[in-house]
Amino acid sequence: MSEAAREPGTGELVRQAAEQISRLVRDELALAREEMVRKSKRAGVGAGLLGAGGVVALFGVAALLAAAVLGLAEGLPAWLSALIVAVALFAVAGVLALAGRRQVERGVPPVPAEAARSVRADIDEVKGRAKR
Repeated sequence: MSEAAREPGTGELVRQAAEQISRLVRDELALAREEMVRKSKRAGVGAGLLGAGGVVALFGVAALLAAAVLGLAEGLPAWLSALIVAVALFAVAGVLALAGRRQVERGVPPVPAEAARSVRADIDEVKGRAKR
């Protein structure tokens, strides 16, 4: 076989290039979609933890109010025990809020940075091959 018979024609090369570019675009879009879903889930978990921290903080305020009432109405042991409960609730609220904030920060901004880097690398590769 001659070398010309083994090499695909221009039309075949164009068809293959279009097919590969189409597949590449589809794959990059799928990657971006997966990354967006992953980041959105993380932000949702973080928002839930922040909400839970807020609810626990409300219970802490209620316990502090109960501690103030008991402290004024009775002797030291009753309000001291309510104060200990309030401090424990605030500690839990703080831990939940910090965990939630960390989760939200990991998911924001919800931009598919990994997919964008991959697309840039693909473009650079295509440009590099086009110059050859």
